[in-house]
Amino acid sequence: QVQLVESGGGLVQPGGSLRLSCAASGSIFGFLAWGWYRQAPGKQQEFVASITNINSASYNNYAGSVKGRFTISRDNAKNTVYLQMNSLKPEDTAVYYCQLSIQSDSYWGRGTQVTVSS
Repeated sequence: QVQLVESGGGLVQPGGSLRLSCAASGSIFGFLAWGWYRQAPGKQQEFVASITNINSASYNNYAGSVKGRFTISRDNAKNTVYLQMNSLKPEDTAVYYCQLSIQSDSYWGRGTQVTVSS
């Protein structure tokens, strides 16, 4: 069984920064891909960023709304993925969820709240 635990959310002013972390525990081996998603109140869940390592090369993808402001990274030794969020805007307010794909299986964290407000 794989468990994901997110941390790092909170309240920040517009223009500020936060760094989210997601640590995985359990049976983690094989092909891995990480992702961050978010869900704002009254809206559907949306993709934020993903990272996949293939043959030592890292492939990152971002939603257009966060490109240039958010950076996804991973620490394989710690089975942890990060989301550095800069220049935060009120519209970034949402619950952020970590997702891990291991081969054909998908695992989700319980989410961490990010609120951007003055």
